[in-house]
Amino acid sequence: MLLASRVWFAVACLILAMSFEVRAQTITPDDTARVLAGMAPAAGSPLVPFVQDPAWRRHAAFFDNAFNQLEQRQLSKIRAWADANLAAPRPAMFYFFSGPDFLYADAFHPKATTYVLVALEPTGPIPDLTRLPRGSIGPALSYVERSLQSILSFSFFITKDMKVDLREGELEGTLPILYVFLARTGKTIREASLIWLDENGGLHGNNEPPTRNATKGARILFAGADGVAKTLYYFSADLSDSGVKASGLFKFCEPLGPGDSLLKSASYLLHENGFARVRSWLLKNSATVIQDDSGIPLASYEARAWRFLPFGRYAGPIDKFPDMYQRSYARLFERAQPLEFGVGYRWRTRESNVLLAVRSPPADATVSAEASAPAETDYQPPPRARRVPRPLEPVPLYPPPRRDDFIFWPRW
Repeated sequence: MLLASRVWFAVACLILAMSFEVRAQTITPDDTARVLAGMAPAAGSPLVPFVQDPAWRRHAAFFDNAFNQLEQRQLSKIRAWADANLAAPRPAMFYFFSGPDFLYADAFHPKATTYVLVALEPTGPIPDLTRLPRGSIGPALSYVERSLQSILSFSFFITKDMKVDLREGELEGTLPILYVFLARTGKTIREASLIWLDENGGLHGNNEPPTRNATKGARILFAGADGVAKTLYYFSADLSDSGVKASGLFKFCEPLGPGDSLLKSASYLLHENGFARVRSWLLKNSATVIQDDSGIPLASYEARAWRFLPFGRYAGPIDKFPDMYQRSYARLFERAQPLEFGVGYRWRTRESNVLLAVRSPPADATVSAEASAPAETDYQPPPRARRVPRPLEPVPLYPPPRRDDFIFWPRW
């Protein structure tokens, strides 16, 4: 009798182990992303029980409202602007100083097939909701909401909050946020993995031990509603001159270019001498640059090599950066076209500025990374469009950031 009991116990343990193995194998990264984003996973997914939790239902209702507002107020208008103004979008887009902001990368460049995001924030492990302690789904989802509160209202992340949010709680790093943005923009995640780059730009899987100067990150394979296969790379890297000196990041990115670049809420770091390498790289490897005034300083563009299309209003830098006012930028924006959305540190629609810089054909000029002449000398602005009254802007989901909260990247 004792022997039979032991046999049955062993069989039960084996069956239980096999069930856990099957459970782990059938959980897809797309199901994980949808649950984190407040969207139901596929029918039959082992994560379906999560959506029965009252905390998840509250989370889903909150995100439904937040993303619906953001779509109407921002994202749909950005996509319309990009469709009207980006005549020949490139397959690759580069978004440096981005944080985990796939949301705006996709809005400005929806036709890209390769996205490269680079920021200081750590990647973290591949999210696995089955490892959450019992009863912790509510706090874990609150972490996700808290991590996204500033970008949902103001279009950028707040560094001081990110440093805490991405290192506390059961869900760590940027991957949970990237998952949410992919799911909420209608993407289907097919595969997610941790990767690293060697100093020569070679790509390695996480199963290989990283070298001393490795640049760590993640690769996500996904598709939109049209089924086109796309790739998102996120790298955690220091983009200062000393940080990229021994990094293989630029060597990895160069074969992807020339690409379309995006810069916003970048702490004016590209105005600093300590970021000359990344500034020069972007000017050399970009076909277009979409930026606010915190991106590449206007004097660094070779005027004969670029065409400049200003949109919105240049109201100068916020109080946090009093020395970053650009007279040439102000002159360029004197006859800017209207802008129907807000973005950057001056996130209100009537205060935002967007500059679209388009590289001229090679026969027109030779691109230089730095220029001493004012960049607006060859600019011929289009006639000012007639402005129409705009409705009042919706109240943000969260209070505006404090003056000492705006900085996105630490200044060297």
